[in-house]
Amino acid sequence: MKKTLLATICILILSPTVHARRNSPLANAGINGLYAKSIEQVLQLREDEIDIATAALIISENWSDLVPGRHHLATLDEMALVIRDRLDERKIGASYKAVPLINEYLYNELGFKSIAEASNPNDLFLHTVLDKKRGYCLSLSILYLSLAERLGLPLYGVVVPGHFFVRYDDGRIKFNIETTSNGGTADNEHYIKEFKTPRGSNIYMKNLNKIQTLGCFFNNLGNSYYDIDNMDSAMRALETAVQINPSLSEAHSNLGNVYLEMGRLRDAIYQYQQALQINPDDAKAHNNLGNAYIEQGHFNYAISEYHQSLNLDPNNIDAYKNISLAYCKQELYMQAIKPLKQALGLKPKDASLYNNLGDVYSRMGDYETAISQYKKALKIQHNLAEAHFGLAICYNKQGSVNDEIQAYKMALAIEPDMLAALVNLGNAYYNKKDYDAAIELYTKAIQIQPDDGSIHYNLGSSYSNKERYEQAVAAYLKAVEIEPNMGDAHFGLAFAYYNLKNYELAFKHIKNARELGVEVTEDQLNAIKQHLK
Repeated sequence: MKKTLLATICILILSPTVHARRNSPLANAGINGLYAKSIEQVLQLREDEIDIATAALIISENWSDLVPGRHHLATLDEMALVIRDRLDERKIGASYKAVPLINEYLYNELGFKSIAEASNPNDLFLHTVLDKKRGYCLSLSILYLSLAERLGLPLYGVVVPGHFFVRYDDGRIKFNIETTSNGGTADNEHYIKEFKTPRGSNIYMKNLNKIQTLGCFFNNLGNSYYDIDNMDSAMRALETAVQINPSLSEAHSNLGNVYLEMGRLRDAIYQYQQALQINPDDAKAHNNLGNAYIEQGHFNYAISEYHQSLNLDPNNIDAYKNISLAYCKQELYMQAIKPLKQALGLKPKDASLYNNLGDVYSRMGDYETAISQYKKALKIQHNLAEAHFGLAICYNKQGSVNDEIQAYKMALAIEPDMLAALVNLGNAYYNKKDYDAAIELYTKAIQIQPDDGSIHYNLGSSYSNKERYEQAVAAYLKAVEIEPNMGDAHFGLAFAYYNLKNYELAFKHIKNARELGVEVTEDQLNAIKQHLK
């Protein structure tokens, strides 16, 4: 009886203490970073004032107006309180002993898990990790760091080429935490070897401060914007990443990719070179630098970079393809064949390699061999639009119009907006005098590429052959609006206006055509002049 009474008294004494602890502030309470309204404000804060979670959720809100990012802070706080209560129950403070309990709670109890690859840009964001309980290395690490700052644990982000994890380091005890493996541990040598981490780096394998961690986040954010073709936002994010973490080679390389996409070739080359100064063993950066050199027309430099890429990664199929392309652009077709055959030795079921071989043989004028290669590609991957398109080109060169038309139709069944196939199929129907079909195809092509004067010209010619001269005039006028020096369009206007009995405009445009180099006979001029008298 006394024992029971003593237990009751203890409970009465302890209960207020536990309750008070549950309501006591978390370790990050009151810091300025919790009240930041923009990422610019975050980046101006002192290190000890930054709240990683708040910064990450502000970025979520910038990504989508539909995301109430900072509403997730309450979820994080509640998770941290649950962990802290359990630490209290076990009389474990903010020490390394808390890590197994965090892992148990996150991965076993709540079911957070990693995804195989960062193919969906939405998986980067902290709100998505909390909503879906899934993420990849960086996004899971941001979650882990967000909880650590609320618990007062000395955890830091750590980056290596292509990967991110966290590290416990209280000055005495230090170990790595792999957030994609249920919080398991791995030693430094594992990361150095697995991710080919350059030694002596200013950033790799080091404890990152919060600003540097956000720099890594901006690098991945830039890639997310790149994936959805928002190049301006990608550029801003990656320029921020480079500014924050100038020693992060991936940020330079990714910014180079954006500049290359935007046509800023010199800037792209500079960023790739910066990336390779930091990490000369980055096969992708060498490959991408080669792509920039190709765009500049520096084919030998490009080929040299592709070979360096292959020295580092002999299985880099893209590098083989790019070497072939560089030779093709120089019309060195026999040299272009060799790297594609080497790649097929590594990947014999790669339809794109047979397609590329078909392109090379087609450029050489060996259409039979090209057709054979395209058919091999389609045997592996029947829905490869490029191979159907390549077949159509070959059939056109061979004069097999019906086969050409069928091949273009197959390509368009797979990719309805393939501009070249629409225009070429329109041309095929035009040559067969099926002007109605040609008009339909040119009209679709114009919807995709309205600023291409030649398509408007083709449309005008089709209308003219149908004797629909008013529509022909409208199409030709659009063509010369886009390309004022298109002599053939002026000639087409002269013919259409003549048939509409607008002889003054007919004469004006036939003179323009003649001045622009179109062969105009005296009989054609006189035929119009006689109506002006």
